[in-house]
Amino acid sequence: MEIVTTQLAPEPGPAAGDLLALDRQVCFALAVASRNVIALYRPLLHPMGLTHPQYLVMLALWEQAPLRVSEIAERLSLEPATLSPLLKRLETAGHVRRDRDPRDERVVAVSLTPAGRRLRRRAERIPPAVLARLGMDIGDLEDIRDRLTGLIDATRNAT
Repeated sequence: MEIVTTQLAPEPGPAAGDLLALDRQVCFALAVASRNVIALYRPLLHPMGLTHPQYLVMLALWEQAPLRVSEIAERLSLEPATLSPLLKRLETAGHVRRDRDPRDERVVAVSLTPAGRRLRRRAERIPPAVLARLGMDIGDLEDIRDRLTGLIDATRNAT
């Protein structure tokens, strides 16, 4: 009995100018960059007991507190339902306090606890550590951030 093997010819690579080439997709570059940048934050945030989404909530509150849940959701471009579990974990950890408005029980204000305010000092080390890990010039990163902010604005206007 003879065994016949066939070898498939490799698919030709994308032609120059192929609009569907993976490396030409903005969505792919953004997805990979986002995952990789968040992965840089993970070991820096872990000793503080924070996840990256919790860190973003804390950043918003360190800028201004108290904030209503709806205000935090708007600033972070999250749905309030997505934000609620994050706030619950931050409250359990002792970093924030949630208080219902006695005039309107639907409104919940989030404020920092003393422990949450103290955590800011430790967090101030994170941006320089991320910059060092990336090994990029701060001006280049600021340019990328500004361009991404423009992209965020454009996507909001497109929907």
